[in-house]
Order: sequence, then structure tokens, then C-alpha cells
Amino acid sequence: MREKGLHRDWPEIILNILAMILGLLVMGLSWQLGLGSLAKPGTGLAPLLAGGVIFISALLLVAFQRKTQQDAPSFHPQEKKTYLLMTVVFLGWMLALPLLGYILGTFLATFSLAKVMKIPGRLRPFLLSIGTTFFCYFLFDFWLYMDLPRGILG
Repeated sequence: MREKGLHRDWPEIILNILAMILGLLVMGLSWQLGLGSLAKPGTGLAPLLAGGVIFISALLLVAFQRKTQQDAPSFHPQEKKTYLLMTVVFLGWMLALPLLGYILGTFLATFSLAKVMKIPGRLRPFLLSIGTTFFCYFLFDFWLYMDLPRGILG
């Protein structure tokens, strides 16, 4: 019985190890961008913090994996599809930001995530995307003075 539970957990452990590697990679690349100071943050400070959160979260998940209940149900196939689609949208968003720019890229990513999460209709995802995009734009560009990618609109 124990072998079955241990075998079932391997994909999750591998995914978390990959997330740890991704977190370290993001932290390393953000260091090259320049961190600045807390009074005047550089472009690498936010990615460094995000990479640190990714790394620490994945590390904790791997560390406490053995202590979880072995008979807990795994993801339902539909949940796996949703999780995979959300991951694809996030990766696409990161890759598309330099080309599309922050405003268009974030709008499309948020709209896609809303549809993946099955928010009904088109108006609700549209309003969510507009609100999220402009709130984050004003937060990072105007209040925190972070340089966001302009892309084809800028």
C-alpha cells in the first residue's frame, strides 16, 4: 500500500523540484537586472522576490510531502486539465510580455485565465481583465515607478 502512495506522489515531487529550479533561475536572472534599493527599487527587485517566493513555496511542499495523508485523492482529470491550462497561460504571459507589452499581455492573460476558470459569459471576464490590468498598471507604473514592458503599444 505504501508503494502505491509513494509512486503516486512522484509527479508532484518532480513538479515541485522543477518549480524550485525555476525560482532559482528567476532569482539569478533578476540579480543581473539590478536590485536597486528599497527607496528606489531596480527592475530586478520584484522578480527576485517572486523567485524567492516560488523557491521557498516549492521547497516547503517537497519537505512536507511525506507528512501528508497517503490515501488522499489525487486530482480529478478535469482539475489536471485546468491546472495545466493555467500553467500554459502564465508561461505564455511571461513569454509574450516583451512583444505585446504589459497592458495587452496582462489583459489577454487575465481574460484567458478567467475563461479557464469558467467564469461565465464574455462581459465578466472582460471587466475582470480590464480592472486587473489597469489596477496593476497604476500600482507598478505610477505608484511604484517600475518600468513595465511597452511592447507593440509603446
